[in-house]
Amino acid sequence: MNHPYFSCQELKQIDIVEYLQKLGFQPQKISSNDYWYLSPLREEKEASFKVNRKLNLWYDHGLGKGGSIIDLGMLYYKCSITEFIQKPSQSFSFHCKHNLVQQPEANAQNPGEALEPAIKVIAAKQLTHPILCRYLSERKIPVEIAEKYCKEVYFDLNGRRNPAIGFENNWGGFELRNSLFKGGSSPKDITQISNAGAKEVAVFEVSFSFLSYQALPQNNPELTNFLILNSLSFFEKSRQMMEEHDKINLYLDRDEAGIKNTQTAFKVGCKVH
Repeated sequence: MNHPYFSCQELKQIDIVEYLQKLGFQPQKISSNDYWYLSPLREEKEASFKVNRKLNLWYDHGLGKGGSIIDLGMLYYKCSITEFIQKPSQSFSFHCKHNLVQQPEANAQNPGEALEPAIKVIAAKQLTHPILCRYLSERKIPVEIAEKYCKEVYFDLNGRRNPAIGFENNWGGFELRNSLFKGGSSPKDITQISNAGAKEVAVFEVSFSFLSYQALPQNNPELTNFLILNSLSFFEKSRQMMEEHDKINLYLDRDEAGIKNTQTAFKVGCKVH
C-alpha cells in the first residue's frame, strides 16, 4: 500500500516546537517567540538550540547551522531530502502551523543571521545597570573586567525595550546576554582583540568564556591576541588568522561541535597547543 507524502511546502508548515515534542524534546527556556533546547543534534549541557516559533525556523548556535524543519529532519535522521520527504505522512500526524510569516533566506556569509528575531539596538553606554552587574556576579565575572570589553546595551525586541550585556564584534553587531535572554544583533561576526607583538592567540567560542578567562589569576593578556568566534560557524573563516601566530590556544566548549572543530584543527596542521 502506498503512503501519501507531504510536499516540501507542506512539511515547512509543520510546527517545529510540536515536532520536537513528538521526538521527545522539551524546551529548557521560553522567551517570547524563542524556544531554547538542548540540541537534538549533539550533546551539550547548556541549551543553545533555538526555535523561533513565529518564523518556524531553528538555529543551532553550537553547530552554526539552521533552517526549516526539512533541514532539521535531514540532520536528525542523517538522511537525504528525498528520504526525509518520503517518510509516511502518518509520522507527521500532529497539527501544522498556518498563516506563517514569510520565511527569510539565510545569509550565505553569516549563517543563521536571518534566523534571529528582529533585534534593534537602541543605545550602548558604560556598563552600570545593577541587574546586569548582579548577573555578572552570578557568573563569577568581576564587573571591572566586563567594563573593559562590554557595554550596557538597550535593544528592542517585539516592541519591548530590554537591557543586556553587549559584547561587540568586528562589524559593530552585539552578542547580547542577560539572565533571561541570549541572542545577538546583526551583523554577525567574530571579535578580535589584538596586542602589538603578541605571537600567541587564544580562541574562544563565546564572549562569556573569554570574560571568565580574563578573570583568572596570573593572566598576562598583553602577551596574547584574542579571537572570540561568537559562533562556531566562523571557525573555518578564522583559521588563516589563527595560523599567523606561533601558538594557538583553543578554548572551545567540550561538546560535540567544539571537539569536532578541535580535531579538524589538528588534521589540517594547525599549530594547536
